[in-house]
Amino acid sequence: MPSVSTSAFYDRSSLSLSSLRAQAEKLQAEIGSGQRLGAGSDDPVAAARLRGLARGEAFAAIDTTAANRATSDLQLTDSALTSFSDTVIRAQELATQAANGVLSTGQRAGIATELGQIQSELIRLANTRDSTGHALFGGEATGQAYALDASGNAAYVGTTTAGQIALGDGQSVTRGITGPEAFHFTGPGGATNLFAVVKGLADALGGGVADPPQAARDALGSLNAGLETITTAQTVVGARLNWIDLTTTRRTQVSEQQASEQAALGGTDMAETVTRLQQTMTVLEASQASFAKLAGLSLFDLLR
Repeated sequence: MPSVSTSAFYDRSSLSLSSLRAQAEKLQAEIGSGQRLGAGSDDPVAAARLRGLARGEAFAAIDTTAANRATSDLQLTDSALTSFSDTVIRAQELATQAANGVLSTGQRAGIATELGQIQSELIRLANTRDSTGHALFGGEATGQAYALDASGNAAYVGTTTAGQIALGDGQSVTRGITGPEAFHFTGPGGATNLFAVVKGLADALGGGVADPPQAARDALGSLNAGLETITTAQTVVGARLNWIDLTTTRRTQVSEQQASEQAALGGTDMAETVTRLQQTMTVLEASQASFAKLAGLSLFDLLR
């Protein structure tokens, strides 16, 4: 019977000391990691909520990547439209010069040559590439937005829409502007586009019509209408960029709230945890000292 009592004393003491060491190690791990939950069983309700917050954080990261891509594409679109606008303004200046009836045939021919170069530049700008290597103004097409036919006329070969990019929470944004939305319009002479207007003026000044000055004056009206269409497209792009900024701000606010909740649910309260660790270490040291003292009493030697 005494041997059983001695064994039980050692077993209880060993279990008590092991439990204290485990508590101390857990508290040290919490301080080191900054997280109070080492396993879901520590607090099942909090752990489930933390998993939900982690999923939300992962989705937010995906939405942020999509928003950054849409922003990049729209900024590229805005830059290309600005270059387009500057080029059209130069075409207007040339048309104004050509409308002067005192110009010589050679002078008009020189203007026609520059207008031909301007048409090529407009087509190049219309085929500017986005972040994925596709034409900015080609909608969802994988190739170019415009191609030249055998006569040198520009034809739109993209899709009718630019496609949507999801921004999260059921929100989305159109990622670009199609060529017809930016460069096609109804001018004084009916439906047309900037490429046709510039090419038509170049051909007219090169000797294609009997009255080149009148052709230049007619082209000015169409160029003005085309420039207004570009300005409208830039306004649309600006509104979409503002919408992305708004959703990004809202997503950032939600992320900050979730981060605060994560810290409250799973984060370690350093002051409290350090205090608990110190208390546990004190109890452990005292328990070890008590065990050593009791185990060394002569009574236990006699019982054995």
